[in-house]
Amino acid sequence: MQIGEVAARTELSLRTIRHYEETGLVIPSARSQGGFRLYTEADVQRLMVIRRMKPLGFTLDQMRDLLDATDRLDSDEALGSAEREALLGRVREYEQAATEQVDKLRVQLARAEDFAETLRTRLHQAAPATS
Repeated sequence: MQIGEVAARTELSLRTIRHYEETGLVIPSARSQGGFRLYTEADVQRLMVIRRMKPLGFTLDQMRDLLDATDRLDSDEALGSAEREALLGRVREYEQAATEQVDKLRVQLARAEDFAETLRTRLHQAAPATS
């Protein structure tokens, strides 16, 4: 699929997708005869991982590291048990970091909801009574 369809499916801008390409996070699987970037379903899934990591505060280097670990785990390449366990350990570290960040975001969301409710209450109390 072309970049426009990928952008629509991932809800990422063309500019963002191109930036991720420039930084080596995702590389189009092919180019059309006209030179257009062509992406596969695997490329879309890779972009979705990146999109999910970004709001959790992961850096581009961390995204690259996680994608490298998952790529190697998913490859047909024979991995020794120690190497496989090391890769799984890296993925576990990212899962733990993501869980911690989600917990922090839940606290922030609860505080924001409390604040919005405080403002609604304040507005309701200050509104003139109608007869």
